[in-house]
Amino acid sequence: MKTLIGTLAIVCISSIAYADDITGTWRYIDDKTGEAKGLVKIEKQSNGTFSGTALKSTPRPGYTPKEFCTNCPAPYTNKPIIGMQVISGLKTTDQVNYTDGRIIDPVSGKIYRLKGRVSPNGKKLFLRGYLGVSAVGRSQTWLKVE
Repeated sequence: MKTLIGTLAIVCISSIAYADDITGTWRYIDDKTGEAKGLVKIEKQSNGTFSGTALKSTPRPGYTPKEFCTNCPAPYTNKPIIGMQVISGLKTTDQVNYTDGRIIDPVSGKIYRLKGRVSPNGKKLFLRGYLGVSAVGRSQTWLKVE
């Protein structure tokens, strides 16, 4: 029995240790409606941090995506949302957890601190955008596009 438990523990730990990093294209899901909102491509930068660029916005019933970031602070003011770097400075601590990033909400124009973690299979990205402390913010689950 101890051997079985030990083997299971090693398998679980190794699956976490070798989880994919977050580079790639992700479908972001509205945390309020559960519907897909669009696509973001996350890339690793030369300084080791990760950034994300808006690739596509998905129209939904009753919602027409904004084209420009009208409420955003400089340097984002009145810039096209598609092609905009919406995530910056995200750092990994252990290929599962990410911290110290920034994310902009092009609809509200607010910039939030960002942290997250990737699922062991690398197919889900759990993000939390917040102001000040993590308890005051919003969470989203993004799905990796194959």
